[in-house]
This record gives sequence, structure tokens and C-alpha cells, in this order.
Amino acid sequence: IPRMIEVIQGLVDKGFAYPAGGSVYFRVRNTSDYGKLSHRTLETMVTAESAVGEDDKEHPMDFVLWKAAKPGEPFWESPWGQGRPGWHIECSVMSLRYLGSTLDIHGGGQDLIFPHHENEIAQSESFTGVKPFSRFWLHNGMVQFGAEKMSKSLGNLITIKEALAKYSPDAIRIFILNSHYRSPLTYSEEALGAAEKGAERLRQATQAESWTDKGATRQLDIEPYREKFIKAMDDDFNTAQALAGLFDLARDINRLSNDGYSVAQGQQLLIELTGIMGLTLKSPERAATDAEPFIDILISTRNELRQIKQFQLADGIRNKLDEAGIILEDTPKGTSWKYKR
Repeated sequence: IPRMIEVIQGLVDKGFAYPAGGSVYFRVRNTSDYGKLSHRTLETMVTAESAVGEDDKEHPMDFVLWKAAKPGEPFWESPWGQGRPGWHIECSVMSLRYLGSTLDIHGGGQDLIFPHHENEIAQSESFTGVKPFSRFWLHNGMVQFGAEKMSKSLGNLITIKEALAKYSPDAIRIFILNSHYRSPLTYSEEALGAAEKGAERLRQATQAESWTDKGATRQLDIEPYREKFIKAMDDDFNTAQALAGLFDLARDINRLSNDGYSVAQGQQLLIELTGIMGLTLKSPERAATDAEPFIDILISTRNELRQIKQFQLADGIRNKLDEAGIILEDTPKGTSWKYKR
């Protein structure tokens, strides 16, 4: 609060703000480029609704920096009387204190472009005299539940904790990254299920047999995949396109591994690039269960059936386990199992 009062007083001293009726307002007409983020002009901002505001304002679009307290409201003491900070000023004060006069990247929802971020720019640049306040702005689309925006007030909120009870952290990240950050994101069980399968495909590619120790002379050329990833991320943070490139790499790792290529470098690149996107590629933890010895016996029986070419019976065991929610994975190192999420 003391720092907010200090910044507000600085704006008053510089002529960018004025006290009125115990409140302090920012003077938008003293900022020549007000509206540059939302691409609006003062003339288009002034509507019948905005014109009916506090009578103490010099201009309808002037916004409050310090709000005079009404009876019964929380308040702090200030040079202008008892009151509280306006909506926007705390963000400028925090960022100036901890991050400096210019930010590299400022994020937020699209619903904050105007007035919140517009006002944040105006008061920050006016106080410091430094432009720009932020070099890049990333405004994300809203998460939707069906046709409506997901929100607590509508009662259609799915919390991260609830989602993690059904899906792995990697699946949730893939679900989000598979859409451009500025696009709306529609939550659905089908989309999360597909993301879970995608996480498993990436995970399996890192475990594919590389043939490195089998005298393989052919190598997977990894540079095109790296270049595609960088190009996508440089294109307005296009995570959806970057993720598509990672799935291409995973597919080619599996295919070329079967053809006798050494894919160790490709696997290392896949781990590196998925790490940049926050993916761990860790197998879901498997809780201990009394059924484990019986599952291991069935797997052993299935392997014996496969060795004597009784594939129909072996597939029958796999199918029954799958119906019971248990997935088998055949690898060069043997057969492992896990529960479906």
C-alpha cells in the first residue's frame, strides 16, 4: 500500500493524475497513445454507459487510482483521505518493483486487454517515462465447457485437482498445448482421452530399441525436426504446430527403429523438446494391488503361448486384461503392464 500511494502521488506530481472528492483519477487525455493495445481511440471508448460515471471525473474514460472509502468499507490512510487502491495500480507497482520498467512478456486472458492492461500500460509508462511497458503481450483464449466459458460463477468449473484424478499431468499439458494460446479451448473427456494416448505415444518412442549397439550404420537425421519445432515456437508461440512436429518425430523413431536405424539421437531430441513444453514422459505411477501376482502369471502364460505360436490364445489373454483395465506393453526388454487411467 505505501508503494502504491507513492506511485499514485508521482503520477499526480507529473500531471497524469488528479485528486477529486477523496479519490484520485488517471488523466487519460494527457497520454497521447492511450488505447494502443486494444486499438481504440478515446472517441470510440466513450459510450452512453461510460459517460454516466463519477461526476468528479474530468473525462468519462479517466480511471480510478485511489478510491475514497464509503461507510463500512475497508480503508487505508492516504494523502487524499481514507480509501483503497484502484483495480489496476497494484499490478504496475508489483511489476515495477520486481521486474523493472520494461517487461519482456506480459500474459493474461483476452478479457483483460481493455480496460485492465490498457490502463496498466498508461499508468506504468507515465510514471517511469520508459516505453514500452512490455515488449510482447500474450492474451490467451478462454477455456470453455461446451458452448459456455468455464467459470466458478457458472458452476461449470473443472479444477486441476479433479482433472489429475483422471488424467496424467502430461495429458493435461498436451490438451492445452494442442490449441493455439489465443484460441478458445473446449474441455471434453474425449479430448483429454486423446491427449492421454498422445502422451503414451511420445513415451513409447523414447523407449524404442535404438540398435546403437547392434552395428547400425544408418542414423536418423534429427535437424529437420529441431528446425520445425523452433520455427513453430517462433511463429507466435504456435505450440500446436510444434507438438505436431514432436509426434512426427515419435512416429519416425518407431518406424526407423524397426528398420534397423540408430535412433538414440532422435530419442534424446524428443526428450529435450518435450521437456521445453513441460512434459515429463514419466509412466503413470502404478499402485500396489493384490492382483499383481495373478497378472504376472497371466503375462507369463501369454508369453509361453506366443513362443509356441498359439497367438489366438495369447491375444485372448491380452483382450481379457484390457477389458479389466490393464494394458500390456511388449518391448525388446520384455512385457510390462499398467492400469488404464
